[in-house]
Amino acid sequence: MKGKKTYSLPFLVVLFLALCSARTLNAQEEFLYGDPLPDAPELAARGKHIVGVQTMKLLHKNQIDILNSKAGKEVFYDRPLTVEVWYPAALESASNALTTYEEVMGTRGDSLRPLIPFTFKGRAVRDAAPKTSEGKFPLVIVSHGYVGSRYLMTYLTENLASKGYVVVAIDHTDSTFRDANAFYSTLLNRAKDIKFVLNEMAALTNTPLGKITDANRTGIIGYSMGGYGVLNVGGAGYSDGAAGFFGQMTGGSTAIQSLVASNPDYQESIDPRVKAVVAFAPWGMARGVWDAEGLKGLKKPTFFIAGSQDDISGYENGIKALYEGAINADRYLLTYMNARHNVAPNPPPAESFSPALHIDEYYRYADSSWDQRKINNVNQHFVTAFLGTHLKGEDHSQLLDIPENSNEKDWPGFKPRSSTGMELLHAQGME
Repeated sequence: MKGKKTYSLPFLVVLFLALCSARTLNAQEEFLYGDPLPDAPELAARGKHIVGVQTMKLLHKNQIDILNSKAGKEVFYDRPLTVEVWYPAALESASNALTTYEEVMGTRGDSLRPLIPFTFKGRAVRDAAPKTSEGKFPLVIVSHGYVGSRYLMTYLTENLASKGYVVVAIDHTDSTFRDANAFYSTLLNRAKDIKFVLNEMAALTNTPLGKITDANRTGIIGYSMGGYGVLNVGGAGYSDGAAGFFGQMTGGSTAIQSLVASNPDYQESIDPRVKAVVAFAPWGMARGVWDAEGLKGLKKPTFFIAGSQDDISGYENGIKALYEGAINADRYLLTYMNARHNVAPNPPPAESFSPALHIDEYYRYADSSWDQRKINNVNQHFVTAFLGTHLKGEDHSQLLDIPENSNEKDWPGFKPRSSTGMELLHAQGME
């Protein structure tokens, strides 16, 4: 027919493949950190609440300035902390519920690891009013690794807020990408920062955010050095050997003595408001930070998460040894087989793919064996079940008391054939 175009079969095949490719690209562009993959487990999905997010600047007054102190002559300062808070928002519609987080790669901006700004999107509304119509929500405090930032685990912080939690992630001064400093500042301040933020959130009282925050039901989550901190806050006091090591690093400072298990004042400081602990790849056990007596003090329900090939914190002599030594805690150990240390962060940003950058910028986030988005979804699932059990009184036993080896049988809550390559151990506390 005159004027009618005809197309050859090869052209139609090429056109079909191009459309498929374009559709896949669009889907990738729309995928944000924390979104569920097709094989995401049951509790990975976001909850009913639209999420608000806001930044707070805090000041922990009269703290030991360990970077400028000398043995026998301590210097004090007001320690600044920036925190990000995610919470259920008083919004009716989820349309345009997006924000942009501003982050950097690198460490301190030195010549080998220069600071490189980048941004990524999240599913939250900046400075939205908190939802006060449903009473108070449990508090969750999140502590990043060394180095890291309050934005390192937004896939999890947003997810928990959508399920009815007030979630606070800390920028630990001297320990972020921007301001990383001598390691002994991190050793001293991690647990102190977490306790301070808990008290600050509890003190908000009549503010809109305070009206929805129940600090008496608090969960604490830490990754790597954050895990080092949350275990101490949870009751696992550091060893006398660790205190001696700290003294050697600092020229004789005893500042960390307040966090040592043998100190009676430390035993009195364990906070009853903390009801549950989640420790991603906690650092320190392989370095003698804890001993058997110190681990006996951890009596709060604890969920450990690890990679079986963790080359930073160690596995058999590190994270698994912590799990085995915490004999007085009702505890779990989720292991990603063949994964290394990065079992907690967001996926690597696209900017980290550049061959011009040090590969560690990519490996700050990525795992060499696992899809980070898959790890994120599994973390969302199990952390939701664990915190829901201990902070909200929900019954998730069918999702937590499951076969140890995921290769032998599909785990409950997982789609068929999707739960391979993991192990979940559970041990009851002796007290």
